[in-house]
Amino acid sequence: MSKTELVTAPDPLLLADGRLAVEAWSLDPALRHLNHGSFGAVPLVAQRRQEALRAEMERSPVVWFPALPQRLAATRADLAAFLRVDAADLALVPNASAGASVVYAALDRRGGGEIVVTDHGYGAVTMGAERLARRWGGRVRTARVPLDADEDQAYEAVVAELGEATELVVVDQITSATARRLPVERIGAEARRRGVAMLVDGAHAPGLLAAPLADAPYDFWTGNLHKWGCAPRGTAALVARGPLRERLHPLIDSWGAPDPYPDRFDQQGTLDATSYLAAPTALAFVERSWGWPAARRYMDDLADYGAQVIGAAVTRLTGEDSRVDVGMPVPGMRLVRLPDGLGTTRVEADALRDRVARELDVEAAFTSFDGIGYLRLSAHVYNTADDYEHFAEECVPVLGDWAATGRCAAPGRPRPLRPGPPSSGSAAPRPPRRPA
Repeated sequence: MSKTELVTAPDPLLLADGRLAVEAWSLDPALRHLNHGSFGAVPLVAQRRQEALRAEMERSPVVWFPALPQRLAATRADLAAFLRVDAADLALVPNASAGASVVYAALDRRGGGEIVVTDHGYGAVTMGAERLARRWGGRVRTARVPLDADEDQAYEAVVAELGEATELVVVDQITSATARRLPVERIGAEARRRGVAMLVDGAHAPGLLAAPLADAPYDFWTGNLHKWGCAPRGTAALVARGPLRERLHPLIDSWGAPDPYPDRFDQQGTLDATSYLAAPTALAFVERSWGWPAARRYMDDLADYGAQVIGAAVTRLTGEDSRVDVGMPVPGMRLVRLPDGLGTTRVEADALRDRVARELDVEAAFTSFDGIGYLRLSAHVYNTADDYEHFAEECVPVLGDWAATGRCAAPGRPRPLRPGPPSSGSAAPRPPRRPA
């Protein structure tokens, strides 16, 4: 969305029986859920499928576990079809960070080798790269990519850090804190030309992008299906191509160790694998109800609208333009600049997230980049325009008060268990959702 373009609220998505889409989820109705991107949300149909699978596992574990590898292989084929990749390239991992850890564990020690990351990288994955560099006796080089950098500028910033000692490049396909794309295809092509391995962190890509691995010129890609795909949590894919993939092994050694990649990932002792087996149910639910292309369009239109109404509220409050120029925007995710003084570091942003949930009954994501705090919006099919209008009307004034008085939550302050008495400064009871 350009800074001058105005958008209207999209009509809410409905179920076949006319109910709002949110009725297909078990989300707490006492909260506004504006942060799908962090932990996802599992539709009831997939929750019930997982519960049935767990009951089957508990009825006869001696039958369940020996037969599990075959069932997981069939599930991998379904998930590979959704991602539009070859099932022989796809292994199942608990989350994208675990996929990155698998790659880091597989790479041989390189004396003095360097790893290139960006300043938009997901913290846990970057920490893993730093640990690998220490193991190598090398170092991590960080490419600085301005938030408003276009494709060419972002590409040039990363490639400028590549050198003779570079052994691995780690780049986010969609960045978590800054909700932007990076040109992983172009970077991957250059890395391949130089003989440098590349890992793409695609944690947010499945579901948001129709074909996140189309013509992918990189060695490793990992992405979560429990975010935008709405699969049960603990469901992610690791896709590996080329000769390096035979070095990949699951983080737990088990009886599948002698098997080839990716089969060796299908047998890991007594881990509960029901999240993987229920994942196709979640993906099929969205496809059957609305179709993934229509769902993506709705999420993107709603994120545009949410950024517009909340951004306008912040601008009226502060007198400063709260709109954010993101160089390569992504579907369904937007940033709004917070009032000065709020969420300027990761720790402060996390504390703000916790306080907003505790006192304002809203689940929202707050992030920081270059010392500036942002509200990161991530819409899904169960959200409606009313969710964002409520935040603009009820929550933005409170954020302004917190910024003006410096009364931000202290890091680590625990959130009381619900239900409980409202804390001081609680927002008024939430209005009903917008009717269909």
